[in-house]
Amino acid sequence: MDIQTLIQDDDAVSPVIGVILMVAITVILAAVIATFVLGLGDSLSNQAPQASFACDGGDLIHDGGDELDGANLYIANETNSLSSSTYTAGDTIVGVFDSDAAPLTWESAGSSATLRSDACPNA
Repeated sequence: MDIQTLIQDDDAVSPVIGVILMVAITVILAAVIATFVLGLGDSLSNQAPQASFACDGGDLIHDGGDELDGANLYIANETNSLSSSTYTAGDTIVGVFDSDAAPLTWESAGSSATLRSDACPNA
């Protein structure tokens, strides 16, 4: 066996390196896509609900939109949520909404949004 011939014979090197590079690129691409998809899924699951409201004296009527979990609804800066019930279209949210200091806010897992900030006119 001639050592010089073995050193200069590189017939199998190019295909092996090509396969290794293709596998590496595929793994990196899969990791990037998985990170994007999983990261996007987390942010979508914690979005604020969209709902519209009508006034009835000092109360709010859920006029339409997403179902609201009362455990995530707060009046102004109170620490206690409204209730453990669920509000759907047509339900009344009883509260003191006739002053500017009583916005209805939604809070869940570190996110918050003001669902209604306008005061209801006194009836």
